[in-house]
Amino acid sequence: MKLRFNKIYTFLALFFVLGNMTAQQDPNYTFYRYTMNIVNPAFAGAEHRTEFMANVRSQWAGVEGAPETQSFIASTHLGKKVGLGASVVNDKTFIETQTSIAVDFSYLVRWNDYTNIYLGIKASGNSYNANTDGLTTFGIGSDPSLMDIDGGITPNVGAGIYVKSRKLSLAFSAPKILKPKRLEEDEGTAKLGRNKMHMYLMGAYDFEIARNLLFKPSTMIRHIESAPLSVDLTLALKFNNIFEFGPSYRLDEGFAGFVLFSPTDSLHIGYAYEAALNSSLNNTNNGTHEILLKVSL
Repeated sequence: MKLRFNKIYTFLALFFVLGNMTAQQDPNYTFYRYTMNIVNPAFAGAEHRTEFMANVRSQWAGVEGAPETQSFIASTHLGKKVGLGASVVNDKTFIETQTSIAVDFSYLVRWNDYTNIYLGIKASGNSYNANTDGLTTFGIGSDPSLMDIDGGITPNVGAGIYVKSRKLSLAFSAPKILKPKRLEEDEGTAKLGRNKMHMYLMGAYDFEIARNLLFKPSTMIRHIESAPLSVDLTLALKFNNIFEFGPSYRLDEGFAGFVLFSPTDSLHIGYAYEAALNSSLNNTNNGTHEILLKVSL
């Protein structure tokens, strides 16, 4: 009985903290500088190389059913101005499961000899399912409208812009403009709601403080309808284009640390660990783990 009570308490704490803290419906990434293709189609082909990337994020490790995300990205360029990309994101959060498949197109506009502007559009399809029977298991009330969730595939579109100079990077995007149906929490009751539009603003600047040493501060700002801003602040040091590490802080949510190892110019391997600021979360899980693998051709 005690074990079951602890399980229910853990689920309720995480369910309502997730719903009330940020209303976040799409996953966050500690390695956001390397996963920008997922949220901004303008990054497709922007490196003028063919790239493949895999990212695995396990949030609140040790808690049954806690969020897990697997992401796969492919990106290439055609000629000097056209970029193409594709991504698959599989996201599981307690009783919710969704898989998104997207295709990106980008076009380069040269501003001057030092600055490029990439314009991108995204077309995607999203499969969403919610196991509403799981709500009864944990004693959470549900609205009859949840019967309308059909679990089918819904199309979506998005757009983005990416400005890149030698040291400065700025990007803005809205990857999912349409708002399909999904589960939503409202004052302790699960009901039928709509996807919230997510908008992303990323900024980064690379300072060369020595011949083989870069200081790379960056920020990611997420705006989600009816929710406070989500802000990541990251500081990184990069040595000899081989080893990169640093801390990251998500405003009012948590701290993270990461390392990125690049034994060759075409292979990048990274690991990040994140801990929540909320004490109820820290007492019920073993932190968040993220692994990144990127191959460039």
